[in-house]
Order: sequence, then structure tokens, then C-alpha cells
Amino acid sequence: MYLGIDLGTSAIKTVLVDDAQRVIATQSRSLETVSPHPGWSEQDPAHWIDAAVATLDALKADHPRELAAVEGIGLSGQMHGATLLDANLRPLRPCILWNDGRSALECRELEERWPALRKTTGNKAMPGFTAPKLLWVAKHEPEIFAATRLVLLPKAYLRLHLSGEAVEDVSDASGSLWLDVARRDWSDEGLVATGLLRKHMPRLVEGCAPATTLRSELAQRWGMTRRPVIAGGAGDNPAGAVGIGAIRPGAAFISLGTSGALLVPTDTIAANPDRAVHTFCHAVPAMWIQAGAILSAASCLAWIARLFGASEADLLQPLGARPKAPSPVSFLPYLSGERTPHDDPTARGMLDGLSFGTDRAAIVQAVLEGVAFALADCRDVLADTGIAIAQADVIGGGSRSRFWLAVLANVLDVPIHRFADGETGAAFGAARLGRLAVTGETVEAVCTPPQRVETFEPERALADAYAERLPEWRKLYRPRNQRPSQI
Repeated sequence: MYLGIDLGTSAIKTVLVDDAQRVIATQSRSLETVSPHPGWSEQDPAHWIDAAVATLDALKADHPRELAAVEGIGLSGQMHGATLLDANLRPLRPCILWNDGRSALECRELEERWPALRKTTGNKAMPGFTAPKLLWVAKHEPEIFAATRLVLLPKAYLRLHLSGEAVEDVSDASGSLWLDVARRDWSDEGLVATGLLRKHMPRLVEGCAPATTLRSELAQRWGMTRRPVIAGGAGDNPAGAVGIGAIRPGAAFISLGTSGALLVPTDTIAANPDRAVHTFCHAVPAMWIQAGAILSAASCLAWIARLFGASEADLLQPLGARPKAPSPVSFLPYLSGERTPHDDPTARGMLDGLSFGTDRAAIVQAVLEGVAFALADCRDVLADTGIAIAQADVIGGGSRSRFWLAVLANVLDVPIHRFADGETGAAFGAARLGRLAVTGETVEAVCTPPQRVETFEPERALADAYAERLPEWRKLYRPRNQRPSQI
């Protein structure tokens, strides 16, 4: 038996998987994000621990025999968050999350301090990444920076609680801007540029390698017959790739979670940092992932549901199974800024084309289309690196909507495939990494693709209509230097 624990932004999900790779049970607990100031996004690391422990306690209550047989644990998690610990390994402040935009100025400063940043990391400095956040803390909270002894990403902090050891995997570390992605090791030059040294960083391992073991008192709490091995694990999107068997070059997939991404595994680095393409180590050795990332995806649907005072299911139901034509309304999904291709934390959302005749369904459809158009931007910047998307699988909570997947197929003009349990992809991928760390099996033997349950093909007339709409949609975004000044 194996456990996969996914520390997401909105919830922690834990899955229990047997030797035949069947999901025996799942548990989840929600998480709260706070925004003390506009553009800020933070979470209390203590809540991660409480939520993770609650999912395992619940599994113990419902499936004690299966939980007792767990041999390996894999972790996946939201990437880029800065968790700063003191000499006693206690958090000094709330974690600054991946969608926090406060460090735009520090990004420019970091690139000036470290001219080789883009060549070394395969990325440009953007506020979502971890390193600029540390420059912001050093400038605005110097007493906290001075007291910092260890900097961990969110899932590494969870692993610290579970095992007592500070260990990180190379896929998650890639999003810190401190990793040399070709060497799969910390960059001393990058650390020095932010006033840090290797001693401030956790030990690095590959995602499928053994990292540590579960603390004995926790193994006893959950009735386990042995102390399970904890694997290196992965960032949420690399873990999702492992969960759907996207471990070979060209196996494109879309993540429709709180944020969104279009990702493609590669066996060489194909960086395009100038257009905000992300280059990360994959969770399996000698592989990388090239990705276009958008900061708001399924969270846009949650936002509009909150405004209308309705459930997401109630909003989607009247739309049916497929669009008949593009919505007359257009939506920019930049509710918390945007990464690919704009790298603009100050960008904001927009509804355009409203009239007295606009109904709720037109607005909801526009929200789904806006996210799809943002992913088309990701497709095009990946194409600039020579990566052509011929088809794509979809994971994440948004994959439950057949209408949304039909929109994606027509906007991207490629077949889109759905899995039966696509929303648990990252946690399932983490469980697979936990298994690999225990058994030493080949990646190819374990990380097989699940069966696709449905394919959405583009329809020529509808795909052409969306292709005609895309240039007009792009005109809605205005760069910072073209916006009117605020009074």
C-alpha cells in the first residue's frame, strides 16, 4: 500500500493506493488563503500540518488495515511558496504563496545582481518564484530575514513535520530560482545573490528516490506496521504528470486547478524565459518539463460562482455538453495577475461586451473561454521553442466539466482527453513516486497512462470562430505602461 499527499492551495488531498494501483480511499481538508494587502497571498503553515494529519486520522478510522500496510509515501505540493524557519525550525511568518505579487521590484533587482539567472535556471525572475520573495523579506522585514535559518517550499515543510528531516526534490526546487536545472543542484551563485548559502537550503533528491522515513510516533499513531519510506515527491504539476504517465517527450497535458498550465515533458532543456515559459526538472531523472502557466483557472469559476451566489455545478448545468458558438462576452482571467506570456503581477481581470441582454450563462461561458484563451497564449509561446501540441490530456478539478473541455478542444484546436479521476492526478502521482522509492521498479513500469474515458475533438466551424475571436481577446490586455494612471 502507498500514500500520496497533495498539499494544494485550496485543499490537502490524500489518497491510499494498493499494489494494483487502485485508489482505495481518499480524504481531503480545505485550506484558507489570506490577503493582508492587495496582491498578497499567504497561508499559515500550521494549517497544512493540521489538515494533513486530519486526512490520515480519517483514513485510520475508515481503513485501518490498509493504512497499516503502507510502505511508501509520496508528497506533492503547491510550488514556489517561501516558508521561513528559525533556528528551532519554527515558521517566522506566514508562507508567501506562488500567486503573491509583491516582489515585482525585487525580480528586477535579482536579475541585475545575477546576470546568469535565466541561463542557469531556465526561467526569468517573476514574483511567483521563491527567490524574489526572500529579497522582499530582506528589505521589508529585515529582522525576520536575519533570523531565517532554513527556507522550505510548502511540501518540504510538511515532510519536515512527518520525518524530522529537511529534504526537497529537484522538480519543486526548480521553481525556487535557486536551482541549476541542467545540473539538478542548487546554484551557489543564485543563493549568494539573495543573501543565502547552501546551509539555508534542504538536501536535494530526485522525485522517485527515497528521501527519509516517517517518524516512529506518527507511524504508531496511524497503526503502521513499519516506518514507511518517504519519497522525494514533486511539485504539483510534475506529480500530476507522473499520475497520468506523462513521462516521455511530447506528452502534453493541461492542469485546470486553482491555477492553470499547459505542460510538455522533454528530454532536453528548451527554455524560453523571455516569454515567461517555465523550465522545471521533471520528477523522474533526466527529464524536464516546459510549461506555460496562468495564475487563475478553476479559481475563476469559483469566483464567479461566489458573485452569483450559486454552486459551480448550478452555473455549469445550463451550458450543456458543448458550446454552440463563442459567448458574446469576453473575459480576461487575470484576477491575480498573470505569468505566461505577460509576467505582469498587476494585470487584472475584465468582462467585456456586457449589455442589457447579457444573461448569466453568457458570463459563465465567457469565464471558461477566457481561461482557454489564456492557455492558447501558453500554446503559442511553447511553439516558439519548437514544441508543437498535437493533443493534450487534462487533469485538475476543472477536468470534471465536459463543457469546459469542449471549449478547450476548440480554442486550442487539438483533441482533449479526459480521465475518470483526473482531479486526483497529483496525489496519485505522489503515491506512484512513493512506490518507486520503495520498490526500485522502473519508472516506465509504474507510471503507465490511465485509460482515457472521453475525447473531445475540435469542430471545424467552432474552432474557426474561436480562432477569429482570439486576436480580439488579446487586445483586452494592456501592458502596465499603457494603462491610465490611478488617482
